[in-house]
Amino acid sequence: MRKVNSKIEDIISQIQSLKGKDVELEITKGRKKTIKYSGKIECVYPSIFTVRSYEGDGKNAFSYSYSEVLCGDVSLMAQEKMQG
Repeated sequence: MRKVNSKIEDIISQIQSLKGKDVELEITKGRKKTIKYSGKIECVYPSIFTVRSYEGDGKNAFSYSYSEVLCGDVSLMAQEKMQG
């Protein structure tokens, strides 16, 4: 389902601003199935962006399209670093 008042250009610019930063992702797989993990946005391309996962050995990279974010299948939030 499309989010109200969102444009793909806005989503692209938001993700470009998060490049190299830690994010938390929630991926909707359908039928009440979701996957949550933490990672870092590595690369931003014209049609997709890649995220390096911190789960496991840290060698897993996943790619998502901006339309998946627009439709709500992928949601991401920037992680705030804790100050000690």
